[in-house]
Amino acid sequence: MVAQCLDGRACSQEVEADLTKRIQTCIDRGVTPHIAVIIVGDDPASHVYVGAKIKACERLNLKSTHIELPEQTTQDKLKEIVQELNTDELVHGILIQSPLPKHLDEEELTDLIEPSKDVDGFHPTNLGRLVQGRSDGMLPCTPSGVMRLLDWAGIETRGKSAVVIGRSQNVGMPQALLLTARGADATVTIAHSKTENIPEICKSADIIVAAVGRPEMVKPDWVKQGAIVVDVGVNRVDDSSRERGWRLAGDVAPEVNDVASWLSPVPGGVGPMTVAMLMENTVRSAENKLI
Repeated sequence: MVAQCLDGRACSQEVEADLTKRIQTCIDRGVTPHIAVIIVGDDPASHVYVGAKIKACERLNLKSTHIELPEQTTQDKLKEIVQELNTDELVHGILIQSPLPKHLDEEELTDLIEPSKDVDGFHPTNLGRLVQGRSDGMLPCTPSGVMRLLDWAGIETRGKSAVVIGRSQNVGMPQALLLTARGADATVTIAHSKTENIPEICKSADIIVAAVGRPEMVKPDWVKQGAIVVDVGVNRVDDSSRERGWRLAGDVAPEVNDVASWLSPVPGGVGPMTVAMLMENTVRSAENKLI
């Protein structure tokens, strides 16, 4: 068996085609969806991610403001900027690019963002709605992107056994909530660093979502024949065979392609969906201004 590709690029193009119509409707009614992205410091990966988001805004005719700040920016300065954006009626989405320099408190800043503008979906109010089984808040982009990708591929989750590897508040935990929510109706196990016998637990799963940040952790013998495997991990690993001396690797070993029925690639799988869901959250926030 060779796995079919959970193609995030193809799926995100369909999402963007729908968003283009919704954005034009907003513009026709006098509201231009607008996201403000704050980036602090010179982390190369962060600048790549922000660049991808800005390009998506350009493709969609969605307004973006890029606020680039030096490494030594203070917590008080960032709080001041967030408060200004909260009160700006022309801004519909606020995103603080992770990771922040170590001297900054990212959790405090996230809590400060107006929940209706929290397009990352990390504010306690939005995560709390998710715990309640509600979808009227902003959904975290990567987990909601995974759900959209499964739907795009026609993969049925109802009644299936799913394992989510990783329990982070921005991916693992909300991913488990979305998979077990009414409508998705999977039976979910969350595995993490203290879980015993992870290979055996994964081997019993119909769906595996790997979001642990460990290169190629999930091996072929962890995966039962025909399982669906979603690789959320993006890890930079040394590779002397490459001109640049490194390559991107997911949390899933490439050989899993010979066992799974569906597998998301890295890159080109979940990554494009995360950006697409960020755009959708921004448009959704703008649409709420039309009501």
